[in-house]
Amino acid sequence: MSEQMNQEMAQVRTLSEGDVITGTVTKVEDKAVYVNVGYKVDGIIPISELSSLHIETANEAVSVGEELHLKVIKVTDEEILLSKRAVQAEKAWENLQKKLETKEIFEAQVADVVKGGLVVDVGIRGFIPASLVERHFVEDFSDYKGKTLRLRVIELDKENNKLILSQRDVLDEEIEVQKKTAFEQLTPGQIVEGTVQRLTNFGAFVDIGGIDGLVHISQISHQRVETPSELLNEGDKVKVKILSIDVDNGRISLSIKDTLPGPWADVSETIHPGDVVEGEVKRLASFGAFVEIAPGVEGLVHISQIANRHIGTPSEALKEGEVVKAKVLDVNIKDKRISLSIRDLLEAEEKANIPTQEYQRNEETSGFSLADVIGDQLKKFK
Repeated sequence: MSEQMNQEMAQVRTLSEGDVITGTVTKVEDKAVYVNVGYKVDGIIPISELSSLHIETANEAVSVGEELHLKVIKVTDEEILLSKRAVQAEKAWENLQKKLETKEIFEAQVADVVKGGLVVDVGIRGFIPASLVERHFVEDFSDYKGKTLRLRVIELDKENNKLILSQRDVLDEEIEVQKKTAFEQLTPGQIVEGTVQRLTNFGAFVDIGGIDGLVHISQISHQRVETPSELLNEGDKVKVKILSIDVDNGRISLSIKDTLPGPWADVSETIHPGDVVEGEVKRLASFGAFVEIAPGVEGLVHISQIANRHIGTPSEALKEGEVVKAKVLDVNIKDKRISLSIRDLLEAEEKANIPTQEYQRNEETSGFSLADVIGDQLKKFK
């Protein structure tokens, strides 16, 4: 062996495991990368030491001519084994520890979609559980690969090589900021525009600028509403009035009904005493029946005005859901009361039928007709 080679090998032997050196990529094969580190013996980076994530071929991680900082993992007379991944990992753990302490938000691209969540490369392998990706449930993450997310470190365990990240934490914080701003800008009585986000059996949640408020089912319409879906759909744009704001509990009560014209607005022009109206029996009470004669407008038929005979309870003559005709007795716009009578129409109908009925009854019982009477009178003149 020549003296020059002996000197070069001696230099190589001065390298120790754990040393960090700089090298330039000279050749890239499928499963290994060759690096010039200043000695006649090339450095070799096995594919497993190129990236914190699984890769199929070495050219996914490096290219010829690229300068790298590498960690020595093994030295022999024939080769120097190096690791790109180890150097990146050391820097990454240190950097990520600072991010955990400061709660810093940073960006990373999704490298892979795996069972239970997403994987990113931040110098080490970072995992984002499915529940920490978005604020809402995501059924299919297939289109997230390559997507850039804004993340925060949630859990860091270097000893067990564990890094948990969250985008949801970032989004939740932004929503809280939006809510705080919204609470400061909103006041009871204010009318704003919002978007229906979610429907429940008790009402609708409406987004009014980054914060959701509840429109209780009783505040959706002036009419009686059985379920919110009768009148609303998710995504609908609606105007709402702010009824109350509970800053401590983060709750806002809203009303759609209060932004709409009241059902009594046109009653003075459309309904008058003496009018005959038609409506549906909505409720029965011991003292009478409530009949809806216009959307959101009910009139009372007192028990004494239900039938042209004595009844003990309204249910003897009426049932809920029945459509009836009634005469308007009185209209009180100030107190929003309308008095109705079914009896008046029954009595009027009865009177209208009396002459015909009496005539028929007389003709049947007398045994002779009008023609007979006229005939008898004519005989007197003969």
